[in-house]
Amino acid sequence: MLDIRFIRENAEQVAEKSKQKGYNVDISKLLELDEQRRQLISNIETVQAERNKVSTFVHGEQPSPSKIEAGRELKEKQFKIEQDFIRVDEEYWKLLKAVPNMPTDDVPVGASETENKDVKHWPKDDKKPQFDFKPKTHWEIGENRGWIDKERAAKVAGSRFAYLKGDLVKLQFALIQFVIDTLTNEETLKKIIQDSGLKNVSSNPFIPVLPPLMIRTEVFDAMDRLEPREERYEVGSDEDNLWLQGSAEHTLGSMHMGELLPLDDMPVRYLGYATSFRREAGTYGKDTEGIIRMHQFDKLEMESFTIPQAGLSEHLFMIAIQEYILQALEIPYRVLLKCTADIGKPNARGVDLEAWLPGNDRYLETHTADYMTDYQARRLNTKFKRVPPPGVMLTYDTNNPPTDFAHTNDATALAMGRTMVAIIENFQSADGKVAVPKALQSYMHGQTTL
Repeated sequence: MLDIRFIRENAEQVAEKSKQKGYNVDISKLLELDEQRRQLISNIETVQAERNKVSTFVHGEQPSPSKIEAGRELKEKQFKIEQDFIRVDEEYWKLLKAVPNMPTDDVPVGASETENKDVKHWPKDDKKPQFDFKPKTHWEIGENRGWIDKERAAKVAGSRFAYLKGDLVKLQFALIQFVIDTLTNEETLKKIIQDSGLKNVSSNPFIPVLPPLMIRTEVFDAMDRLEPREERYEVGSDEDNLWLQGSAEHTLGSMHMGELLPLDDMPVRYLGYATSFRREAGTYGKDTEGIIRMHQFDKLEMESFTIPQAGLSEHLFMIAIQEYILQALEIPYRVLLKCTADIGKPNARGVDLEAWLPGNDRYLETHTADYMTDYQARRLNTKFKRVPPPGVMLTYDTNNPPTDFAHTNDATALAMGRTMVAIIENFQSADGKVAVPKALQSYMHGQTTL
């Protein structure tokens, strides 16, 4: 959520940018509640101070009837004020949480994903693979080769599930190990930073994590990723209070909730692998063939915690990693800077990478990168020791150091299904076989063809 002090000082800007993101939040009402809330807190403190005076007496002195009556009246008065505070506070927090994060200045203003900005193609002149035959779709090849079996999966689990078999499974595990090796190798990360022209970016490796696949309601809400609920799978009864996560960052980004991160460890970076679940509500009739819009899918996800000064650079670094991976796999792609209506409520900036699918004759999103500033960390209460300005010495109690909220980033390292879709369609041959990208051949024990 946003700092209420920022909203007080920038009310018109917050209201306008909220509308640009598609959220009509009553900022005037929020500020009115904020004023009432602060006044009620002051009133409670004043009454409590009066009660303290009334209840103060010399040792051995018995309180007079007038003091007892005054104390009773003040107690009732405080109770009434506290009841008003509870009502106002509840409404205040509901409105404050409804305010979206503010987009960065370079985010295009737009009402839908059709207004996302196409900023880059790779290869530079968009030289897509050329075929001397009509390229097939991934599902035509996959079903013909026995790699994808949705018919049997439908009997077991319903629509939008699949059995993946044979060489496709071997390809997935090769991709996993390739990405883990890339993101845990500091020398590789240094090369990515250098080749991307990024400055003052740490080369701290990512820590591989197998996170929980379930998340508690209040934690999901604190991540601001619970909504839209129709996309989520709730597990068990209300007593279980659990949901299946929709992406590894949901349980990675919340793992330091309520903690003070050591400054010397930052940036803290994680690479989480998880089988994730989404209902794909509202997408029925879209991508019904193949393994693109599935209820269950596997992903490797990047998550990081940085100081505020490094937040945006970290976002750009994650995008550079995504491009490095796609280029290493020789998959043509384009980069889209997402517009205000498409970046999401907690995001300040968002970028999508879309791979070219020759069989489908279109681009498909395979990666997304989200920068949240301190919006999530403020809800999660994830902090670090505040960094003083250059040349400024701060003196403070070492047992109670000044702190600030961390900045968070998450980004796709690899969406398994969609990446394999791109490999199948871009590396296919006329006989239905698929070449293994050179970067993966060592992970396939020298196998060059699927």
